[in-house]
Amino acid sequence: MGTWEALAVFAAGIGAGTINTIVGSGTLITFPVLLAVGLPPITANVSNSLGLVPGSISGAIGYRRELAGQRRRLLRFGSTALIGGLAGAALLIALPSEAFDSIVPVLVGLAVVLVALQPWLSRAVQRHRERNGTGARHDGGPVLLGGLLLASAYGGYFGAAQGILYLSLMGLLLDEDLQRTNAVKNVLAALVNGVAALFFLFVADFDWIAVLLIAGGSALGGVLGATVGRRLPPTALRAVIVAVGLAAIVHLLLT
Repeated sequence: MGTWEALAVFAAGIGAGTINTIVGSGTLITFPVLLAVGLPPITANVSNSLGLVPGSISGAIGYRRELAGQRRRLLRFGSTALIGGLAGAALLIALPSEAFDSIVPVLVGLAVVLVALQPWLSRAVQRHRERNGTGARHDGGPVLLGGLLLASAYGGYFGAAQGILYLSLMGLLLDEDLQRTNAVKNVLAALVNGVAALFFLFVADFDWIAVLLIAGGSALGGVLGATVGRRLPPTALRAVIVAVGLAAIVHLLLT
């Protein structure tokens, strides 16, 4: 890897760490760059997963204020994310890379629609609860856990727009502020990336130079993303999520 290629990978890491912390979909920045510098697809995917771990951690730390009071939720969701992430990492080794190609744009598209309609959907759900005399469940119930398990498996497998899937699920099924659910999303992403990375260390090929470059860039980007993302009002944050999600769909359909 030449000097300019290394700089491109490092810059991609910064961009991915930033956008992952605010929304998700950072893999759509780093993965094509790794392919462009000559890494085979599976090696690029594994190297990307390893490199993004520091960015996920720094982003989660940057959102630590919004995590206050969510310890029980994090333990419940986090254990689910670990199981799903490990399963997804195993699927990456076992299945052909084309296995999820057709369904991923559909998943991301559905997530974008849910995020865009979340305020309206939340009000409709609230009216339904009032009519039936029921309240919102603190943990979202088994439906949310099942959705998070599948989203985490997808995250361990590839991960592009994983954060958007998390935000759409929690936004619909939790009565919670968007910034606080974004903080939880960052922790879940860190756990999934971490368990997938640990698995890949023992069973997959990766490029250490690419890993270190993305790791350094994503750690810096995670700090930057937390600084920017925490200052965005809910409407602006939702608009960013939708815009990034639409860009991700276009990218996935064209590649």
